Amino acid sequence: MTNERKNVWVAVYDGWADWEAGHTVANITQGHWQKQPGHYRVRTVAAQAGPVTTAGGLRVLPDAVLTEITPADAAMLVLPGAAAWDAGTTLDVFADTAREFLAHGVPVAAICGATVGLARAGLLDGRAHTSAAAEYLAATGYQGGPRYVEADAVTDGDVITAGPTEPVAFAREIFARLDLYEPHVLDAWFRLFARSDASAFPVLMAAG
Repeated sequence: MTNERKNVWVAVYDGWADWEAGHTVANITQGHWQKQPGHYRVRTVAAQAGPVTTAGGLRVLPDAVLTEITPADAAMLVLPGAAAWDAGTTLDVFADTAREFLAHGVPVAAICGATVGLARAGLLDGRAHTSAAAEYLAATGYQGGPRYVEADAVTDGDVITAGPTEPVAFAREIFARLDLYEPHVLDAWFRLFARSDASAFPVLMAAG
């Protein structure tokens, strides 16, 4: 493994789209088919102490607040979508944390509305990326339009982006960046969960 840090920080805030990080959280935590089960642990981080409520109505008590985490103890920062990303700048503190993490070589993964936060912060201007639609990000006034890619999910260096309908592809890119699975296992995982490809199941069973 090239990255010895263990914490995969998942940002949580009121209204966050819990399903968008569902595959990521469950598969990292369960350890199935991984090269080194338990090498990473998922932890949640909020802007301030106290529970938050997901878009699905679940109450989550964060493990930490943003002022308590540093790039030194992080393997990745995952930013799920939420209506608040579109409603104003209240979540920009998470984009600020993303900027800090990226400056220290820690990957950041953003899906759905969180891509707007990265765009507003200028973090997509020089990187290939995707989102819900090119027009969606263009409304932020960012300068990254020429780097927009029509794809389920995109990785460019340390930045992963995906649109709101692609939580499985989002997880695939995260797992690849974390070197969680052997390539043929990751391919099988994606084929099974994205396409219901039954031929992938024996590959996963052999890996398990």
